[in-house]
Amino acid sequence: MDAKLDQENANPRRGLPPFLLKTAGLAAAAGIRAWMNTLDYRAVFYDHSVDPVACVGPPRIYIFWHENILIPLHLRGHCHLAMLLSQHGDAEILARVAHYMGFDCVRGSTYRGGAKALRELAQRSRRQHLTITPDGPRGPRRQLALGPIYLASRLRMPLVPIGFGADRPWRAKSWDRFVVPRPFSRARLILGPPLEFPPDLDRAQIEECRQRVELLMTDLTNEAEAWATAGTRKVGEVAIRPQFAAMPRRSEEVNRTLTSTLSIASEAA
Repeated sequence: MDAKLDQENANPRRGLPPFLLKTAGLAAAAGIRAWMNTLDYRAVFYDHSVDPVACVGPPRIYIFWHENILIPLHLRGHCHLAMLLSQHGDAEILARVAHYMGFDCVRGSTYRGGAKALRELAQRSRRQHLTITPDGPRGPRRQLALGPIYLASRLRMPLVPIGFGADRPWRAKSWDRFVVPRPFSRARLILGPPLEFPPDLDRAQIEECRQRVELLMTDLTNEAEAWATAGTRKVGEVAIRPQFAAMPRRSEEVNRTLTSTLSIASEAA
């Protein structure tokens, strides 16, 4: 994976040279891990089987707002998750950090590398979960793009929305108001129900589903933020810490669907 990242970042126009990216990524990952390890994490699950640690059922697509990416990076590394990140230069160090914290990365977005990213996501979904921040890489903040609905429909993968919240975090002056949790504070997460969509949704139906899922994500995030700030207990809450997971598997029927999807993506390219 290091060699692949070095190759992707070898072009000097894309920012730092590979050895500096590697060093910066390692240092940032170590710092984030130490910082985030001080937090008190608690979670509520609509369905415990959707936790990637549980390794129950087929691979899924997990979505959460871009601003909260530090929390899942810390909690669910080494859980067979492939994260979609943009090809923009700003995502280079983030790709390194995600790699050193136990995530695979697929580079591409709606704006750049879309067809190539679709093919790679389809291939990885045979044995891995997918993770997407659906308002990235440019925003608008907390507005769901069409991509996750399209992927969930075409790849026949359940879509799992997640709401994260931190107790009065620091926020960057960025488009997403990026969250930096305070050390030794509370972090809360609510994993929503797995959502499944028919494989033949047209554009109008995808937009209708997009609006419903965006509303659900907003509700989950608002609830998690209020929970973290209040410090109260929730029925069914559990303490949660970083954990590794076994390898998920796909059925032969889903593998056949993926082969068809890969052919369509190749033709689109």
